[in-house]
Amino acid sequence: MYELIAEGHFDSAHFLHGYDGKCENLHGHRWRVVATFGADSLVEDGDMRDMVVDFSVVKRAVAEVCDSLDHTLLVEEGTLAPATVAALEAETFSLTVLPFRTTAENLARHVFGELRAMGLPVTAVEVDETPNNRAVFRP
Repeated sequence: MYELIAEGHFDSAHFLHGYDGKCENLHGHRWRVVATFGADSLVEDGDMRDMVVDFSVVKRAVAEVCDSLDHTLLVEEGTLAPATVAALEAETFSLTVLPFRTTAENLARHVFGELRAMGLPVTAVEVDETPNNRAVFRP
């Protein structure tokens, strides 16, 4: 199998609702995203002849997904009171409400799904929460 790897990053805040520890409090990370794209064979003709996919395509896709999560508060749907959400929005804070707990594991799966929805041959996504801690989603 041939593989390409593209990296991106985003800065965001989150909290883990229902977690018994420091991470239940609002805090931030510089998340690092490493996406792997693969194919058993290379494209045979056209602009992408002898490639899995053009690096510019995967680089742009990873950047687009990361940009959508950058400098925002990642909120698990239903974990903040509606009045809190309204107050934050009234102050023009950027909120990204997601239908899952905002763990590194779930963010890796989310990024994978976004890249797959773009039609890319993504095979794995790694999300680093810190330089020493990484989650990997590989279906």
